[in-house]
Amino acid sequence: MIEISNFSKTYSGSGVKAVDNVSFTVNSGEIFGFLGPNGAGKSTTIKCMTGILSFSEGSIRINGADIRENPTEAKKKIGFVPDEHIVYEGLTGMQYINFIADVFDVSTERRKELMGKYIPMFGMQDKIGEKISNYSHGMKQKVCILAALVHDPEVFILDEPMTGLDPQSSFQLKTIMTEFAKEGKTVFFSSHILEVVERLCTRVAIIDKGRLVTVCDMKELREKRSDLSLESLFLSLTQGNSGDAKL
Repeated sequence: MIEISNFSKTYSGSGVKAVDNVSFTVNSGEIFGFLGPNGAGKSTTIKCMTGILSFSEGSIRINGADIRENPTEAKKKIGFVPDEHIVYEGLTGMQYINFIADVFDVSTERRKELMGKYIPMFGMQDKIGEKISNYSHGMKQKVCILAALVHDPEVFILDEPMTGLDPQSSFQLKTIMTEFAKEGKTVFFSSHILEVVERLCTRVAIIDKGRLVTVCDMKELREKRSDLSLESLFLSLTQGNSGDAKL
């Protein structure tokens, strides 16, 4: 569902590669974790995957559609929850969701069906008609999640999605992610909450200083190194002590 091949991103002016020759594949029915320290290149990679940032080296394909050569087709398949709220605060929550539904050409019946399911899950029934400018940080996060779900995406990409969510909403989001994977869809999940990543994800990629350090199968990690947590692996690989992290 996601194929990243020899992907690099250099920011103009600096000449420094924020991401350097990264390659990996994410399969259908998989919850794939994407980890790294601050400034490692996670958000840059995600913004290139979703077409927000341009790049010139390598390729990124979303369910067969190249994000550079066929961006509209690729973006149609993606539901994206960014690490910062990109919403029109002059709209109500429902108006914003309908705006996104219009962008993705979702029928009136389908959006009512999906939002009839998801709005109560996040406890937004009494707030969805209010202006987003009046929302708390957590409520804005919920609207971003709802908007990402309104077209029932094949690929669900989330960048730090738990930030600001209450425990009930975090639980519901994890439930949705698990349901998507069971339906054969793909979830790509970046987070600093390693316990959640370890519990949810099938595989995990770790990036550091713009380079891919490892792609780890979580079942294999538990079976071969029951003494090694994802947190220990992450710290070992990102603090120059990779010898302690071998499977």
